[in-house]
Amino acid sequence: MEHKKQASDQNNCNIEEGHLIDGKVIPQNPTSHSSRPTSQCPTSNGPRPTSQSPTARPDWDQYFMNIANVVATRSTCLRRQVGSIVVMDKRILASGYNGAPAGLKHCLEIGCLREKQGVPSGQRHELCRGLHAEQNAIIQAAVHGIAIKGAVYYVTHQPCVLCAKILINAGIKKIVFQGEYPDPMSLALFEEAGVELVRFQ
Repeated sequence: MEHKKQASDQNNCNIEEGHLIDGKVIPQNPTSHSSRPTSQCPTSNGPRPTSQSPTARPDWDQYFMNIANVVATRSTCLRRQVGSIVVMDKRILASGYNGAPAGLKHCLEIGCLREKQGVPSGQRHELCRGLHAEQNAIIQAAVHGIAIKGAVYYVTHQPCVLCAKILINAGIKKIVFQGEYPDPMSLALFEEAGVELVRFQ
């Protein structure tokens, strides 16, 4: 009887991630993907770790977003540090952060062109020496011959409209982003293209 009860409990502990599609942005709790209390799920090593436990494991979205935030620390932008990674089948294919093209001086060295010209955030993207994190990640994949169609894209900030068009044409099927960005048009394009958006919180 105890064996049957344990098997039943295990069957009830299947956790299915259910994110809406068609460009709907849905909040996500990074600590749990199940409405069922975790204490009811049997484990072989005692209680399930909590977020306060030193043995707690991040879920996959947490894991990849943590890596994207580390990638962002390489950014040389004076306004906003953005990091991103392209993931397929839980494997990282490429990464990118925002900064000047290879071989050119960084904004850290010569200052921000947009600041000097008083360009507000979210406008006149062409008036910038740097490439966006999204652009750099896709360029890196192309340079090394890595196919990213159907991949999931993790980025520390909502993509701008320029990057939205690139991501759509690259065949990215899902985007998980953390911080907001003042560009509602990018959200409209993702919705029209049927790209799944998930707001990581």
